[in-house]
Amino acid sequence: MTLQDKLKADLKTAMKARDGAKKDAIRVVMGEMARLDKKQFPDDEIIKIFKKLIKSEKEMLEKSGRGEASPFIDIIEAYLPKMATEDEIRRWIAANIDFSAYRNQMQTMGPIMAHFGASADGNVVKRVLQGFSA
Repeated sequence: MTLQDKLKADLKTAMKARDGAKKDAIRVVMGEMARLDKKQFPDDEIIKIFKKLIKSEKEMLEKSGRGEASPFIDIIEAYLPKMATEDEIRRWIAANIDFSAYRNQMQTMGPIMAHFGASADGNVVKRVLQGFSA
């Protein structure tokens, strides 16, 4: 089942269960998808939409001074793939990256992000790389 199909099914379930928060969150995501004028979306594009919406929600909460607690964020984050931990990233880098092949550590971001894809936050990878002593 694609992420798009899961969203549609979860919207129906939320409507039947009268779960207003989940229904509204899914409708926001579907509204963003509708703005892109496409019928089908690969999962990675939907994940980008999720991340964009989460980022904008966090910025809005920060500006309003309400902290980072939001049912919208919790609902949307539940659809995101499990993120790689710093320890997992560190172990993979140690086993697979030869720093001598690069001029500086930050040039390794490309292959690392290609391996982890959407399951790693670029800021976390950068922080891990800065802790590495090559």
